[in-house]
Amino acid sequence: MKIIISNASDQPLYQQIKEQIKAAILHGELQGGDLLPSIRALANDLHVSVLTTKRVYDELESERFILTKAGKGTFVASENLELLRETKRHLVEVKLAEAWETARSLGISKSELYAMMDLLFEEDDEN
Repeated sequence: MKIIISNASDQPLYQQIKEQIKAAILHGELQGGDLLPSIRALANDLHVSVLTTKRVYDELESERFILTKAGKGTFVASENLELLRETKRHLVEVKLAEAWETARSLGISKSELYAMMDLLFEEDDEN
C-alpha cells in the first residue's frame, strides 16, 4: 500500500491518509482480511504523529472499513462487501450529481450530457 501525503494540500494529513486507504480498499488493492501496518509502523513510514494514524484507523473502523483484533492487528473488513459496494455506488452518484449541476449551470441539456456520456463509453470500449 503506497500512501502519498502532501503538506501543500488543503486536506488535513489524517484525511489524506484515510482517503487513500479507503480508495485502496474500494479499488480492490487491499482485500478483505489483509493485515494493515500497525498504527506506529504506519506513522513511522509516513513520518507523521502516531495520533494522526490512530485517528485514521479509528475513523476507518467506525465506518466499518477495517477492524482491529486485540493482539493480532488491524485488518481490512471482509464481512462488509455490500457496504463497500454501496459506498462505491454512492461515490459515483455524487460525481454524477456534480456533473449534472455543472452541465445545467453551463446550459447543457440532458440529451447533450447523455451524448457526452455515450462518447466516453465508446472511447472506453475501444481501449
